[in-house]
Amino acid sequence: MYTRFYGLKERPFEISPDPRFLFLGENHKEALAHLIYAVKAGKSFTVITGEVGTGKTILVQTLLSRLDGEARTAHIFNPKLNPSDFLHYICTDLGLMMDGTRSKGQMLASLHHFLLDCYARNEKVILIIDEAQALDPRLLEEVRLLTNLETSKSKLLQVILLGQPELDNILADPNYRQLKQRVSIRFRIKPLNFKETADYTINRLKTAGAADPDIFDSGALKEIYRYSGGIPRLINIVCDNALLTGYASETRKIGRRIIREVIDHMEGAGRQDWKRPAIYILLISLLVFLVFWLLIYLGI
Repeated sequence: MYTRFYGLKERPFEISPDPRFLFLGENHKEALAHLIYAVKAGKSFTVITGEVGTGKTILVQTLLSRLDGEARTAHIFNPKLNPSDFLHYICTDLGLMMDGTRSKGQMLASLHHFLLDCYARNEKVILIIDEAQALDPRLLEEVRLLTNLETSKSKLLQVILLGQPELDNILADPNYRQLKQRVSIRFRIKPLNFKETADYTINRLKTAGAADPDIFDSGALKEIYRYSGGIPRLINIVCDNALLTGYASETRKIGRRIIREVIDHMEGAGRQDWKRPAIYILLISLLVFLVFWLLIYLGI
């Protein structure tokens, strides 16, 4: 709706992880470097954690795009599976034919042969598990056992666990010490700082074709950062709604007022609206009280 009004070729603040809109803050650059090193060096276990919306998924997709066909991947987005379905999903995602009913042992054998064939072709195989903090303990053990598939020189399967900070707490549990000991690379993604938040919005606007990417003024950017805390997904949601609100009011330059209006609506306008009259009533009552006592003190 608002793209033509702001001179954009497409919507710049979609929340889908499109690598074309990738913006790397210093912390994200470091995280990507860790991922690239882990894959190139053949590390068996890599753990990347971060708050919801900090960009874990887009980092992995950027990693895969830079591997340029050097690796086969299985990507599990919803780990709420039983062990048999979990293994079946991995095999299917890697392109193994799973016709008919197969036992767990048969699927493991097929996967092992597939991994050996890939190893012979010098082709890496990576298992990526999103939302890994939600993995059932049985599945965590299954994942650990899968990394037992190896040759005398290297692991046949590399695993990347992506999760919220709760995943760190799970790995700290003594019950998972065998898994923790296999983690070669571990990194926590942090939100963007204020400057990076401003650069992030400008980068996305430029990528979307904006001739003038300074659509948000400094006050708006400060308000966006205050609310989002530098979390890219929240930045996207606020900015997208702000552009829509600006378009509706025919406002070319987005300022602090529009951002606050958007945030109020996102948080629930009713919750905000009842507070303001209450504050006004309290202030007026206090003023009347002070005037009353002042009149008494002066004897008027």
